[in-house]
Formats: sequence, structure tokens, C-alpha cells
Amino acid sequence: MIELRPFATLGAANHGWLDAHHHFSFGGYHDPARTNWGRLRVWNDDTIAAKSGFPAHPHRDMEIITYVRTGAISHRDSLGNEGRTEAGDVQVMSAGTGIQHSEFNAEEEETTLFQIWIMPDSRGGEPGWGTRPFPKEGRDGQFVTLASGHDGDDALPIRADARVLGATMRAGETITYQTQSGRHAYLVPATGRIRIGDVEAEARDGVAITGLDTITITALEDAELVLVDAA
Repeated sequence: MIELRPFATLGAANHGWLDAHHHFSFGGYHDPARTNWGRLRVWNDDTIAAKSGFPAHPHRDMEIITYVRTGAISHRDSLGNEGRTEAGDVQVMSAGTGIQHSEFNAEEEETTLFQIWIMPDSRGGEPGWGTRPFPKEGRDGQFVTLASGHDGDDALPIRADARVLGATMRAGETITYQTQSGRHAYLVPATGRIRIGDVEAEARDGVAITGLDTITITALEDAELVLVDAA
């Protein structure tokens, strides 16, 4: 099954400093048909105005992955971690038994990002945070694992049976990703237009995929892709 979820159909909330679009039910947006996709619980497409951001707030029992598309985000948490993650790079926060954090766009320009929440395999555990650069040129024509709960992956660790992957493609290129038919894949082109099977997706559309062992993607334009493969 390949289901297109056009960007125009996503939930949305514009708070002035934050323009948010929700692929799944979140905050004031609720769609019983879009509450999760396997262990994937949240995929928010956020635009954060310059010199603004999320004040300190708590989380627990969630793996939170932030993929920065443009600009940068600065993180601070109750464990004493501080860091800045810029475009193309990724940060992961394992909320575990509980953590407070703030996320702020300290830049002179707006920041755009995907914030992805994945439900952990088990509750509890020590909270943690990390960030890592993933140069886009290293993802040309292939998926690179950015965050993973699987041993042996060279990626930021998460506590879930899931992977978050990124790829860049040139128009006309085709790449194939191997998964399993019982898993749940969710693909979003951050930029560009792509085709999966008979489905065409524009930038920021969501594509929900299950029941396939192989996902074949063709770039109709130069494209930047983010994929979650979860139980």
C-alpha cells in the first residue's frame, strides 16, 4: 500500500513565531485516521521565525528526532546539554524518565525543520541528547541512516525498532530501499518531486507505505528525502 498525504491536507497551526504543519494528530489537530504510523507518532513540519523558539517544556517516554532543513536550532536541557544543529544535520533526544528542554532559533533568518517522534520499545530509561553532522554530499543517490535503534548502524542512537534515513537525488535518478512488508515506512521529500510506484509526491507531501519489501523512488526533480522505517 502506498498512500499519498498531500501537504495541503495536513493539520496546521500558525502561532506567528511558529508555522506548524502536522502529518499526524498533534495539539489542537486530531484526525482519527492519522494518529500514528506504526511506532511513528509525530511528524511536524515547522517554520520558526528568527530569534524565537520553544521555551522550556517537559517530555518523557518518546524518541524525538529533529532534522534541520534550513537555518539552525539551538538546544538546552535540564541535563546541562547545550548545542546548535544546523541545516542538514540531526539531533536526537531520548526523553526516557523525563527531561525539560528548550529549542530556540537564534539565527537572523527563519529556521525550517522536521520534528519526528517515535514511540520507544519500552518506557523509562535514562534521558539523553546528541547531535551529529550528516553532510548532504554523503547522501547523493543513496539513503544514509541518521538515527537508529538497530545495532551496527553508524547513526545517532534511539531506543526504538526504527530507522530515520536521508537521501539526496538528482532528477532522473532512481534509488531502492529494502524493508519488510510488515513494517511502516513514511517518506517526505523535503524538496523536489518524486514518484513511488504510481504515486507522485511534491515537496513536503507525506507518503505512507506498508506491505512492501522494496521501495523504489524516482526523482522527477532534484530532491532531498527523509524516510522513517518503523515497526
